[in-house]
Amino acid sequence: MVIGYTAGVYDLFHIGHLNLFKNASGLCDKLIVGVTVDELVQYKNKRAVIPFEERIEIVRSIKYVDAAIPQESIDKYEMWKKIKYDILFVGDDWYNNANWTEMEKKLDEVGVRVVYFPYTKGTSSTLINQTLQKLREEE
Repeated sequence: MVIGYTAGVYDLFHIGHLNLFKNASGLCDKLIVGVTVDELVQYKNKRAVIPFEERIEIVRSIKYVDAAIPQESIDKYEMWKKIKYDILFVGDDWYNNANWTEMEKKLDEVGVRVVYFPYTKGTSSTLINQTLQKLREEE
């Protein structure tokens, strides 16, 4: 059985998130999704609009997702030690990132394949937040 893993905040759920899950589920037998806890979101100096409990329930309800679990650390190797996934799915915005390259080497040593998916152009939770903020300022 091939276990796939991906993780994210999944705030203001959008088509890019759905595409990630759909594509990832086609490349593994079981897809586990880490949903970032509210405290960890703050490492980006951000705050989730949707609370963790609601975000994880949304992710759990998606037919492509076999299990949704809390992501309490950005360290993907630590999560590998817990669930022993075979494939890690990430957005291509991480490709060739210096910190990420080190993580990829570490995962390679334990046989984890990293698959990069193209970031969905034209949509992101950040863009949705910015658009909502502008709309509210116009009112």
